[in-house]
Amino acid sequence: MPAPPAQRAPQAAPGPVPAAPAAPAAFAPAPAAPSVSAAVPQVQLIPASAEGALDAAEEAVDLLLDTGRAPGDILVLTTGDPHPWAAHELSFGEAAYWAQHDAGDDVFYADAAQAQRAAGRPVVVLAVNGGPVAAVAGTLPAALARAGALLIVCGDPQQANSVLGAGV
Repeated sequence: MPAPPAQRAPQAAPGPVPAAPAAPAAFAPAPAAPSVSAAVPQVQLIPASAEGALDAAEEAVDLLLDTGRAPGDILVLTTGDPHPWAAHELSFGEAAYWAQHDAGDDVFYADAAQAQRAAGRPVVVLAVNGGPVAAVAGTLPAALARAGALLIVCGDPQQANSVLGAGV
């Protein structure tokens, strides 16, 4: 089982950063803050190896759903092999696959290379499960841009911090 998520304050947050909540509450919707930081999604890091990143992402999605997050609020991106759901759905053709994305009523799984095509959702879970280092580095900012309230990165925290900044 992966370690509990590490809470990180958004870089644009002015003033002191509140203490991190306990792990189960960490996936609860973030309260609205009346400041510039309200537009900056919260970032959580779940340390995981490339081999364990997909499992960690699945656990994060399960916890989000268990704590009341709507399935249509969640986008899961993978940097290596596609999620089995995405591979299965793509077997029916691109049009049907993207129609499910556009319907927005279920968790949607996509390859990070397609992140530009995916619409933003309140929560983005990024499974850093392989892929070239340069591609992973480019995916983190794209995932952050698509996350409305929360970005959960399942992977190497040092790599995430180096791309997103030490204040993440």
